[in-house]
Amino acid sequence: MTDGLSSPGGRVRVHVFAKTDVGRTREHNEDAFVVANLTTMEATLQPVLRTHTPGERGLLFMVADGMGGAAAGEIASAMATDCVLRELDARWQHASNPSPEIFARELKLAAEAANIRIHRYAAEHPENRGMGTTATIAGFLSDTLYIAQVGDSRAYLVRAGEAKQITKDQSLMQKLVEAGELTVEEAEVSERRNIILQALGPEALVRVDLTHQRVRNGDVLVLCSDGLSGQMRGGDIGRIVNETADLPEVCRRLIDLANESGGPDNITVVAVRFEGEELGAPAGAAEVGYHEYRVVADRTSATPADGVTTVTSAVPLPPSVSAPSVSPSVSPSVSPSVSPSISPSISPRVEPRVAPHMLRLVFGTIAALLAAGILLRLLR
Repeated sequence: MTDGLSSPGGRVRVHVFAKTDVGRTREHNEDAFVVANLTTMEATLQPVLRTHTPGERGLLFMVADGMGGAAAGEIASAMATDCVLRELDARWQHASNPSPEIFARELKLAAEAANIRIHRYAAEHPENRGMGTTATIAGFLSDTLYIAQVGDSRAYLVRAGEAKQITKDQSLMQKLVEAGELTVEEAEVSERRNIILQALGPEALVRVDLTHQRVRNGDVLVLCSDGLSGQMRGGDIGRIVNETADLPEVCRRLIDLANESGGPDNITVVAVRFEGEELGAPAGAAEVGYHEYRVVADRTSATPADGVTTVTSAVPLPPSVSAPSVSPSVSPSVSPSVSPSISPSISPRVEPRVAPHMLRLVFGTIAALLAAGILLRLLR
């Protein structure tokens, strides 16, 4: 199936398939995903293989992993995908200057608007207090991916069979790895690997991590919730992508592998293959990785589609123009229900190699986050 408008020259083709699975342990699925052509605003929440020829507004791929107990996580992830799509429909699709800088900014603003919407909903529904969701929001425009990241769902780019993570988890383990107190291998097996420091919803303000990655002919993007990434390493993802060109088969095999490893959480995968001479010949994997999208400090107000006013503290370089706001047209329904069951307790088990001053800093930070109501996900 092909949709959308042709890119200049009409040679870029983007094949995408997405699938979600409840896993082996959970009773219901709190994950969500959305795939959309932002030129035509045709979106799907279903596991359908599509081929897009991107128009001037690009494409959207998003994974959200909800949390909060009972149905609250499902509500949060559905609200996040809905709100991001509404924001891009209301602002980006009608921007008078659809430049990469504006596109990256609008992805960030959409994430911030989703945070405010979920936070407000939780305030109005005390039974869902603490609800939240991760969000990995990837927009593709021209030859570049722009990714707005909150939480620990991930984006990998597979080039020549090698998968590299192009996002950073907003998690306790990531902070310890960056501080040199844990290795990546130690973090992957830590009992505290499920503790995240940010999510959409728990707090009124959120820090959105904005990155970019140039895409080459033959690259494959894999977005996933931690139900997948927590059960395997990047090498497993690269191997499976390298062994089959069939994207539904890629998703099926990745989900099966996560379930064979216990399937302790919901599992969601979005697999995207980029093809076209315009993207350039495959280059070395060395240029694949975490690349922060540079911004300058500013305070530019934006009005989300649902009428909430938010503020962003960053605008991309070069200076961008304001996008108009119009009424959105996408509204998947969710039904509020029962109360959350997050347990914010932490087992202060310490590896002997961790420095005492770092432990005081880390656990002092955790205590402060708990007191402030920041979401901590521990063995949920």
